[in-house]
Amino acid sequence: MSKAHSHPTTHIARRMFELLEPICLVTFFADECNEELAALGHRTYWDGYFASRAAPLGRVPAQVVHAAFYNFAEGEAARHIPSAWETIPPEASVAARERGSAASLRRILGEELAGSPGLVRAADLTTKAATSAPTEGRVMYAGMRTLPVPSDPVARLWHSATMLREHRGDGHIAALVGARIGGTEAHILSALEQGIHPPESFGRVHHLPKERLAAVMDGLRTRGLVDIDGRFTDAGRATKQRIEALTDELAAPPYEALSPAELDELIATLEPITARLVASGSQ
Repeated sequence: MSKAHSHPTTHIARRMFELLEPICLVTFFADECNEELAALGHRTYWDGYFASRAAPLGRVPAQVVHAAFYNFAEGEAARHIPSAWETIPPEASVAARERGSAASLRRILGEELAGSPGLVRAADLTTKAATSAPTEGRVMYAGMRTLPVPSDPVARLWHSATMLREHRGDGHIAALVGARIGGTEAHILSALEQGIHPPESFGRVHHLPKERLAAVMDGLRTRGLVDIDGRFTDAGRATKQRIEALTDELAAPPYEALSPAELDELIATLEPITARLVASGSQ
């Protein structure tokens, strides 16, 4: 493993994304979080998702959640917000998400990793980074910053990794807005990058009305980002790469709070944790 401080901050941001993302993904892929949210009374996966992820923003209307999440199609947030909060307080959904996610991590990591000094150190350093970045223009991150940081190390690692995920996500939205790429268009570009063809078949958009998807593809063609066959043009690929590079750049500030030695230590302590999660598919 090369030393963290020998690389530019954008490299650090990308490396940390690779290391932290599998920690965050237990919330969406493992059963425990869904079970905790269902036990509260959320009827569907998406009710629980919107209720718990949007809750740090307070009881805002669907339009605000739609704006902050950015990549959901028109009307999707309104199917869950504010109805998901009417019988279940937002605070209860946030707490259930944290409990379920921490339980998933404990199960997947096993006692020897979950209870290790390395995990405690990783949680402390991740928290130091996650609580140090400016919040201006970072709506989802600012919402997460208002929540108390858990004292349990496993829950703290998950919470801080998720704070950093929202921080990165806010920056990604800024990059997309700057490139004039809407939420549905972002999914199409992501599908093309993953080699999915036709891109309209991608899981995040395939349920949308055919005419809506056709209009998005037409718009991307008109701008010269996709060709007649629905594949990347050189300009489209360059646009996607520019967005990703800017996302990395904008994700770097939290890690500036760590010294080079702390960054090296954080990477070293996270590696075995992430490897175990990747092997399990964060499930």
